[in-house]
Amino acid sequence: MAGFLARRLLNYLVLVAVASSLAYMLAAGALDPRSNYADRTPKPPPAVVDAQLTALNLNDKTPLIQRYATWAAGVLHGDFGRTVTGTSVNEDLARRAGVTFRLVLLGLICGSLVGVLVGAYAAVKQYGLFDRLSTGMSFLVLAIPVVVLATMLILVGTWLNENVFGAKVFLVSGEYSDGLDTGFWGGVLDRLQHLILPTVSLSLGLIATFSRYQRNMMLDVLGADFIRTAVAKGLSRRRALTRHALRTALIPVVTYFAFTFGTLLTGATFTEKIFGWHGLGEQLINSIFTNDVNTVAAIAFLAAIAVLAASLAADMLHAALDPRVRTA
Repeated sequence: MAGFLARRLLNYLVLVAVASSLAYMLAAGALDPRSNYADRTPKPPPAVVDAQLTALNLNDKTPLIQRYATWAAGVLHGDFGRTVTGTSVNEDLARRAGVTFRLVLLGLICGSLVGVLVGAYAAVKQYGLFDRLSTGMSFLVLAIPVVVLATMLILVGTWLNENVFGAKVFLVSGEYSDGLDTGFWGGVLDRLQHLILPTVSLSLGLIATFSRYQRNMMLDVLGADFIRTAVAKGLSRRRALTRHALRTALIPVVTYFAFTFGTLLTGATFTEKIFGWHGLGEQLINSIFTNDVNTVAAIAFLAAIAVLAASLAADMLHAALDPRVRTA
């Protein structure tokens, strides 16, 4: 198993290097930091603009390969350079990465676990009431845009606060309440109240997706010979389903889990915007509008690292579920 994971890690590191390099090349070639100075009043002299862009490694008059070499050398030393305003990319993204990881990780765990359970149970109860109901709800959720879904959750949360709880249980804006002085546990509770609706917003789409995927995988396994053999040897159907069928059907799902985590890092943009969470997705959009090449490349690098970490976790889960992998 150690050899299997080592080979996979080496492959992932190469892919991270290639993906990050391509992301920088694309951002540096497509974005135009020089245009940020065009509308300033008074307009700075060209020599001043060139000097400023050169100091930030954003001067389009410098060959692209030279700018890339400077950026890559900085990344190897843990420095992603400067933003278009001259501040450190590292400092800004360190805070935003923590915001996004808290939101995405919890949403992914809740969404994938509930989705797998719903999909597996729907497969066992194929064409039953639960199967038809979960299928209809999944398609309904997948048909609703994220913007609409998040807005509906805000409306529902506000209505529940006013008409059911009589207090602000669901907080709909920001990561925490400013100026709150309720001690450590009060602060934790406040953050949890802010976290509920964004997490549900991310989880619902994942539950719908994972449940459909898991249901199909489970149906393929339920009719397999090894399940019938296990039952024929005296194993109860419930034990055969949980110990053999579900375990086998989970193998393709853990691979899907890895790539879902990477895409969620930047795919949670709408959720972050609507609920006022200032994370990586929001910053990616802002950086594209401000022609901030270094920040765009840094976020792409972080997303690639996240996919690497999630892929390694998926490989370990795959090895735990499939004994043949452990002997490879």
